[in-house]
Amino acid sequence: MPLSYFYAMFLNNVSALGYIPKRIISLVPSQTELLFSLGLEVETVGITKFCIHPNQWFKTKTRVGGTKTINYDAIRQLQPDLIIANKEENVKEQVEQLAGNYPVWLTNVNTLADALQMIHDIGELTGKQNEAYSLTKNISNGFKELDQPQTSNFKPRIAYLIWQKPYMTVGGDTFIHDMLSKCGFDNIFADTNRYPETTIAELQTANLKLLLLSSEPYPFKQKHVDELASQLPGCKISLVNGEHFSWYGSRLLEAPGYFKNLIKSYY
Repeated sequence: MPLSYFYAMFLNNVSALGYIPKRIISLVPSQTELLFSLGLEVETVGITKFCIHPNQWFKTKTRVGGTKTINYDAIRQLQPDLIIANKEENVKEQVEQLAGNYPVWLTNVNTLADALQMIHDIGELTGKQNEAYSLTKNISNGFKELDQPQTSNFKPRIAYLIWQKPYMTVGGDTFIHDMLSKCGFDNIFADTNRYPETTIAELQTANLKLLLLSSEPYPFKQKHVDELASQLPGCKISLVNGEHFSWYGSRLLEAPGYFKNLIKSYY
């Protein structure tokens, strides 16, 4: 079964929809931005309250709840002919309920390769094949430039925090981990799954060289850097834009440049 697939009616390929959708709802912020990049301004009729990019859509498009708190009445009023959801970001039971009434395309993105396939699939679904091809080509080229000899010996032991109280990090089966790998970072939690909890004591004994504090979902600030610096002497601590590590749509165009600057800042 492909990485992206219809949850409803057991359809399992992009041609199964049988028409070009004209009323699309996106339940995933990064995929909402992708729809914008593909030129689907008119076709996209609904987004979530967390779909902050592009700003003009955030201001004008109908909001259908949150990624995990779907407003079924709002969706019913929009009468979508395609809903785009994600296995991790949306709630299984909610997606299944939607799939009983509307065609739902469920994506599952854990790596850059998955993301490129997802962009291709959505391009096929929406009649934007050429735009999707151009986008995936440009993203691939950007990451090829990142994968240069200067990163081959750059293997600092790092951790990436996404939450506080408790501290939570990222395991080896996540999209964020794949982005960290593209930077040449050695994620000390690579052998764990999904988003494990950690402690200061564990980080203190891990021989960390770099600790990254994400802007999302928990909005780490400079005060958190200062607090952790006193507890982790000898470890460089940096705030990072979580969108470049976790948004797997057209935001990937910007990621390689952002990662290059992050790598340079470590030296």
